Amino acid sequence: MTTLYDIPLRTLADEPTTLASYRGKAVLVVNVASQCGLTPQYAGLERLQQRYGARGLTVVGVPCNQFAGQEPGSAEEIGTFCSATYGVTFPLLEKVEVNGEGRHPLYAELTRSADAEGAAGDVQWNFEKFLVSEDGTVAARIRPGTDPESPEVIAAIEALL
Repeated sequence: MTTLYDIPLRTLADEPTTLASYRGKAVLVVNVASQCGLTPQYAGLERLQQRYGARGLTVVGVPCNQFAGQEPGSAEEIGTFCSATYGVTFPLLEKVEVNGEGRHPLYAELTRSADAEGAAGDVQWNFEKFLVSEDGTVAARIRPGTDPESPEVIAAIEALL
């Protein structure tokens, strides 16, 4: 049986990786974009990384250009933007598709999970959040409009840590 830990991934620097190094920890996987109205969520995601990193949370950003072309940059441009604009220290993966025929296997698995209203399926927009528990299962799916530092997200993270 394939788990989220087994899915081959690539870093933004095009190095092979997996989520296996986060086994036993909580991971917040977020599809991100640099030119979106929700882009300021990067700041909240970085604050979560700083606040909870030592307690076992890692934010993982996954750039995606499927929503109105809001992540058109190259890997280098994305990395520079995230670092210079928001001081991002959490890991970023390569740019992928999260919906449709070209959906990355990571998102094929993640999107099977339902949100609080019971809806699974396609990612709605940039900055949809999947909180993965220490055993590699999705503990919460949080839709894009929810701020990363909202009480809902904080409660879900605290419940895992």
